[in-house]
Amino acid sequence: MSNSRPALILGALLLTAFGLVGYLGKSAALAVKEYERSVTAKGLAERELPADIVIWPISFTLASNELTELYAHLEQNTTDIRTFLQSQGIANTDITTNAPVITDKSAQSYGNASAPFRYVATAVVTVYSEDLAGVRQAMANTSELGKKGIVLTAGNYDARTEYLFTGLNDIKPSMIEEATLKAREVANKFAADSGSRLGKIKRASQGQFSISARDANNPHIKKIRVVSTVEYYLID
Repeated sequence: MSNSRPALILGALLLTAFGLVGYLGKSAALAVKEYERSVTAKGLAERELPADIVIWPISFTLASNELTELYAHLEQNTTDIRTFLQSQGIANTDITTNAPVITDKSAQSYGNASAPFRYVATAVVTVYSEDLAGVRQAMANTSELGKKGIVLTAGNYDARTEYLFTGLNDIKPSMIEEATLKAREVANKFAADSGSRLGKIKRASQGQFSISARDANNPHIKKIRVVSTVEYYLID
């Protein structure tokens, strides 16, 4: 009898312990299950800002049957274009000249033997400037070059004007913050509608920044966008 009593007490203690462990395990499982509930939201941040650099290639074409004459005209046209640009307030250091590309029609096996000119030359004078207003005004005045007999090449893919925005690093932090706050607003609305509240962030990812022209008629105005995706835990 005396030996069985301690055994009974030990058994009762073990049952109590197992019950407590089971209860705690169940509570922990419920807590984990609760934290498995989450909501994913996206937040968009946008800015419209002016470009800060313009690249303006001025392409022109000449033709002649005499190579020396062609080179003389190339040099004169290049000088006239530089003079025009400087008269428009564009710094000489912002102007560069590429070597001309000259085609000999008679040397081409597929060429037209009856072509009116043997040699055709294309040359490019490029403006690379931070003075967008000045360059755009000069663009509007290119008819002055036409009056000098300079034939500008239009629609050439290699001679497209480009507008660049280089200040992305300065606005990145504030745009990411804005996108994240907007994502939280969306997640909060979902949580409130479902009778829950937001917990900690489960995971977050930032999309790539995109820079594009605001529209086809205003390529010098840039639209900068970024989307942040944030997943939050939901708590009842």
